[in-house]
Amino acid sequence: MALLSRSYIRLSAGLSAIHAVKDAGPVSHSSIVSSNLGITPRSENFSDWYNELVLKADLADHSAVRGCMVIKPHGYALWELMQRALDDMFKATGHVNAYFPLFIPKSFLEKEAEHVEGFAKECAVVTHHRLKANPEGTGLIPDPEAKLTEELIIRPTSETIIWNTYRDWIQSYRDLPLLINQWANVVRWELRTRLFLRTAEFLWQEGHTAHATYDEAEQEALTILNECYTRFAEEWMAVPVIKGVKSENEKFAGADHTYTIEALTQDLRFIQAGTSHHLGQNFAKAFDVKFVDRDNTQQFVYATSWGVSTRLVGTLIMVHSDDKGFISPPRISPIQVVIIPMGRDDATREKTVGASNEIADQLKKSGIRVKIDLREKESPGFKYNYWELRGVPVRIEVGPRDLDAGTCVIARRDNGEKASVALADVAETAIGLMDVIQAGLFEKAKAFRDANTIRVNTWEEFEAAFAGEGGAGVVLAHWDGTPETEEIISEKTKATIRCIPMTPLDPSDVEPGVCVLTGKPSKQRVIFGKAY
Repeated sequence: MALLSRSYIRLSAGLSAIHAVKDAGPVSHSSIVSSNLGITPRSENFSDWYNELVLKADLADHSAVRGCMVIKPHGYALWELMQRALDDMFKATGHVNAYFPLFIPKSFLEKEAEHVEGFAKECAVVTHHRLKANPEGTGLIPDPEAKLTEELIIRPTSETIIWNTYRDWIQSYRDLPLLINQWANVVRWELRTRLFLRTAEFLWQEGHTAHATYDEAEQEALTILNECYTRFAEEWMAVPVIKGVKSENEKFAGADHTYTIEALTQDLRFIQAGTSHHLGQNFAKAFDVKFVDRDNTQQFVYATSWGVSTRLVGTLIMVHSDDKGFISPPRISPIQVVIIPMGRDDATREKTVGASNEIADQLKKSGIRVKIDLREKESPGFKYNYWELRGVPVRIEVGPRDLDAGTCVIARRDNGEKASVALADVAETAIGLMDVIQAGLFEKAKAFRDANTIRVNTWEEFEAAFAGEGGAGVVLAHWDGTPETEEIISEKTKATIRCIPMTPLDPSDVEPGVCVLTGKPSKQRVIFGKAY
């Protein structure tokens, strides 16, 4: 972690009692502040707060197409940084990128029974390849003579089209492992949509790999979960996640088993932030993908698939942001430092802009993404609120009086702390704050999750935990392991098994017990929660 300058440490110590870090949960910020920004406070309506923040922070907008979003430049820059970090991780673990068709023949989807059952209700279908003028009126209609002999599905996921292709690519054990990822868009015809969290079309990456043995595929699924997804969520997004295995009811359609990372939001609900699936030989058998092994015997290959999407942006918002707007961890913030020069006359502004340029040059040399706000018609207060709303981690205020004193002001977005810093130390201080804020956001979110983790032993306690419409946090309870019990619990409480933890949150969680609903034996506690 970079060291902070002495001047900043001295001043920060004096301010610490005033600027204490607030709890991560939905707090009652001043309604006046929120109303000035046009954002509903989290404590009043978390859903409205989220929807308004996405729009007002310039992350995304609604589109003319039902359920689809426009990702605005600020939001897309955030996604690009996520892509870049994840892509580097994938390539460091031996994967390469490719691209497969958007359209999937309907017959492909029908080949794997669980798969088609899992996605059939969400598919958008192409039936014609041409339009024509309506002979009975105005407008256009599908040309009856251009009806496709086989309908095409706009990909909800790409296992089927990819495994049909892999059949031609894989012949021998020498062709394995095949480690391919693609960055693409997919369509899942959602009925209830919300920007970033659930849209009819979204962006993602999907990895699809082929292996000679079950164990090799298992290691691949775990490598992605541990070395890529968990690392990215915790080290880049500053979001603590729980790693686990999905239940049979919640696993990916067509998988042998599914691994997941689950994040807790400030309204005490879960977001499935990423999944890694061990597909076994299901898709290889469906598409007849075989290889000749070292003993000259034909075998079906083993497969994995794994993906994360633009849902990560929604996760980021719901875990970290506050009533002032978006809060972005420095490592993936499109702008890490904004500099605001002040001055009412040209001579003064020339002086503060010059100093701002010098600070910016120093920051850029250290790889910091920096912007100088040179707008002349907007007041300093307006600019402060503008950049706070958009989540920039650090703001540097360069005023004429500060310059005369050889200082300027640094403000932190995460906790609102401000300090006057010697001009010579400004760049070093801002650079040092990147690691401080990044670590602080993670610890704050983890402390919030830990404070909202409970263990229940009876059905009465379980029902009480999930009473009402909101979430209940991390609820650990015993379950008898049957899909039937899981379905009954979900019907009664709207809570689902988020995962069976791979690492116990507490040693007592892996001690045997009895199911909260049926009283039957249970091997360990599992995590229940309400989810997006």
